[in-house]
Amino acid sequence: MMKRILFAAVFGGLLGLATWPSAQAATPKRVNVTGEIIDTWCYVTEIMFAEGTAHHKCAVWCAIGGIPVSILGEDGNVYVVLKIEADDTSVANPSIVKIQTHKVTVDGDLYERDGVKYLFVTQVADDHGIVNLTHEEHGIQPFGE
Repeated sequence: MMKRILFAAVFGGLLGLATWPSAQAATPKRVNVTGEIIDTWCYVTEIMFAEGTAHHKCAVWCAIGGIPVSILGEDGNVYVVLKIEADDTSVANPSIVKIQTHKVTVDGDLYERDGVKYLFVTQVADDHGIVNLTHEEHGIQPFGE
């Protein structure tokens, strides 16, 4: 009886290991993304209008404060920027702050997990500056008119 229990436990354990999902790291995909650098917090929560010049100052404050920065792609996807490769620090750094709310084209490595798109930017290929001029429409956020 004891041998059967031991055999069942060992066989069950081996069967469990055979069906266990592999713990391999995700393989990135090289991409080229064009879109606007956005303040992820305000964009996702819809606390305030979070695009263009109407939101520029708040977006800069959030980036400096460590709020994740994203790219709202022309394809409608939001890409969370995890790092800009040329920088030694996180995205809360002067280079990302300088292009906050700008329309940019970047090259990078795309990782996807649980429906979220993460981007390691290897190069800002083109910076069109702030092209979404929205002050007339929304006032200067978060200050109003």
